Amino acid sequence: MPRHPLTLLVACALVATVAGAQPRPVPVPELARARDPGIVTLLRHARAPGTGDPAGFTLADCASQRNLSEQGRQQARRLGEAFRAVGVKDADVRSSQWCRCVETARLLGVGGVQVAPYLNSFFAGRGDEAASTQALRAAILAKVDSRRPTLLVTHQVNITALTGIVPAEGEVVFVRATAAGTIEVLARATVP
Repeated sequence: MPRHPLTLLVACALVATVAGAQPRPVPVPELARARDPGIVTLLRHARAPGTGDPAGFTLADCASQRNLSEQGRQQARRLGEAFRAVGVKDADVRSSQWCRCVETARLLGVGGVQVAPYLNSFFAGRGDEAASTQALRAAILAKVDSRRPTLLVTHQVNITALTGIVPAEGEVVFVRATAAGTIEVLARATVP
C-alpha cells in the first residue's frame, strides 16, 4: 500500500483512467449567465470543417451541406454538459435551419429546439444581411420568453453583423437588450 498521500492520489487517478471513467464536466462560471432570463445566449454552431456550403446545397438535404464533424458533435455535447453543470435547463432554444446549427442545438440537451429563419446564414450572398440582422435584433429586443433562458444557435456572420465579434465555432456570446433599444455585449465564453 502506498505510504505517501500523493502516491495514493496518482494511483487512484490511474485506476479511474484505465477503467475508462468519464471526467465530470468542468463548470465554466461564465456560462451561468445563460440562466438569466434577461440575457440572450448567442452560440455559433459547433465544429464543421470548411467554409460556407457546397454549391447546390439545400436546406432540406443535410447531405448537401457542410455538417458537424465528430469533433463538433463532441464539442456540442461538452457545451451542453457545461450549461447543465451551471443549472441551465428548460431553455428556449432557437436554431438556424442549417443542419449544423440544428444538430448543435439538439446535442446541447438544454431544451426543445425550434428553427427560426432569422438565424439563417447570409454568407456568400445566400440571404439579406441587413434584413437578417434587423430580425435578429428585433427577436432579442422582444425576448420571446422572458421567464426562461434563451439560446440562439446561428452562424459566425450573423453574430458578427450584430455584435462586431467574430466567434470561433462553438463559442458563446452573451447579449441583452438595453432600455435604449440597443444590444449590449456582456461576455464571451468557450468550453475546453
